[in-house]
Amino acid sequence: MANFSRMPRYDVRNDGAGPYAVFYCDSCNREFRSQPDVLGTAAQDIGKQAVSGLLRKVPLFGSAVANSVTGEDPRYSYKLTPTQLDNAWKQTQIHFRECPTCSRVVCLSDFDAQSGFCNDDSPRTNEITEARGEQAGAALKGFASAFGLGDVVKKVSQAAETAQNAAAQAAKCPSCGMLAAPGTKFCPDCGTAMLQPAVTKCPKCAAETHGAKFCPECGNKMEVKPANCPACGADVKGAKFCPDCGAKQ
Repeated sequence: MANFSRMPRYDVRNDGAGPYAVFYCDSCNREFRSQPDVLGTAAQDIGKQAVSGLLRKVPLFGSAVANSVTGEDPRYSYKLTPTQLDNAWKQTQIHFRECPTCSRVVCLSDFDAQSGFCNDDSPRTNEITEARGEQAGAALKGFASAFGLGDVVKKVSQAAETAQNAAAQAAKCPSCGMLAAPGTKFCPDCGTAMLQPAVTKCPKCAAETHGAKFCPECGNKMEVKPANCPACGADVKGAKFCPDCGAKQ
């Protein structure tokens, strides 16, 4: 069971079977409800009715005293005692985790269990974003196929891939992210020294491939990945993202 330093935001509701708590994710506001204590509410209601019935038989002051004792009907109350609230939180906390960095209590969908941080503070943020993009892309393709729009999606994907390849072959400013033609030494926008694209040559014929998947000269499939990060120079060891600076390779 995860440990928590606090409860997330909550409110109390009642659908006619007694009060219960609704807890909210600090990131996406998703709701998680506890169960009302139906048996406790019924027992409390029966007990109050029994006491009220006895007190009403007392001459003169019986009815007034009975009304003050019974008070609010527990079936429709919007109040939880500290013990009831604590029990409600124990019921629902399996759906939450607390981030050690930002201290937000988030639902499992917004928590990276592998790293132990919320998705916003996880060191795997880029991987998570990429995975979500792939899932969204797969869902879009399925939707497009169902409505006969597969060709449209395919053309859009090809255009996006072409743009991505062009960006990979451009000089990039490490400060503002601006792209420029290869060989541009300084950023036209902020003056920072530009990072030049890695020159990839075919291991078979030594022709420059310009980022192509197959060599334009001999058709050899290009599978060689850069050994060092073009942003910081660290050894990426074939990873999709630099382990030192997080730059996509």
